[in-house]
Amino acid sequence: MTQTAEYVLGTGRDESVRLGLQHRLWSWAAHRLWERAGVRPGLSVLDAGCGPGHAAMDLAQIVGPSGRVIGLDESASFLKELGDEAKARRLTNVHRVLGDVQSLEDALPDERGTIDLAYMRWVLCFVPRPEDVIRGLAALVRPGGRVAIQDYFNYEFSIKLAPRRPAFERVVEAVAASWRRRGGDPDIVGRLPGMLLDHGFEVRSLEVVQRVARSPAAFAESGGADSMWHWPDTFFRTFTPKLVAQGELSQQECDEALAVWGEASADPASFVLMPSVFEVVAVRR
Repeated sequence: MTQTAEYVLGTGRDESVRLGLQHRLWSWAAHRLWERAGVRPGLSVLDAGCGPGHAAMDLAQIVGPSGRVIGLDESASFLKELGDEAKARRLTNVHRVLGDVQSLEDALPDERGTIDLAYMRWVLCFVPRPEDVIRGLAALVRPGGRVAIQDYFNYEFSIKLAPRRPAFERVVEAVAASWRRRGGDPDIVGRLPGMLLDHGFEVRSLEVVQRVARSPAAFAESGGADSMWHWPDTFFRTFTPKLVAQGELSQQECDEALAVWGEASADPASFVLMPSVFEVVAVRR
């Protein structure tokens, strides 16, 4: 395998660790979505844009030895992590494919009409040609098969730090701008139902998950914690400095934002309204 592309969020060790935490914090939502989509033993599942494979590992255990999971990603380093983890867990039903989700038919030429379920989480918001992804899924998913997608809509306006802090809101704007500069769309779910309908899918469910995370200081006396706080914490601490390198933030803006985030983490009255995560299940007609 060779490295073919670099994620807007990077593929380094820091991002891999962040993705692992993200999956643990959102795994309950993923499993709930998979239940609605009918994931069960014996199915052929495509995890498109699988990253290091945290979801693929869970899916492989659900479909069991009689099923299979294809983990497709453009990052060779992430696919190596997936392979190493599958070997460590003795899962022989995980297959790795290096490829672009925007060219699924080229990456999986022998899988046309064989996929029972395709899953994507926070993939479409990053790609310049999301309709090509849906077109590829329409070719690979069998009639009666399903797609299950988790992604964003109204990203910049749904994530808020309370009390409001302009330095934090500037970072959110810069994050969305960095995605758009590379052709992504943090409002992609607004266009998703139409794309699915145009390519032969029937949208069976459209739901939203909205979470609130409270600062660690809110639990100082009780000794408890809100584990969801660690999701924005790892994201902003990891990605904000990268926005400086990308030219989306000045170093002063970065320093101010990180200082504000530190203040919020120490403020028992602070909380974050998390970005709205939309969940779509559609059936191939």
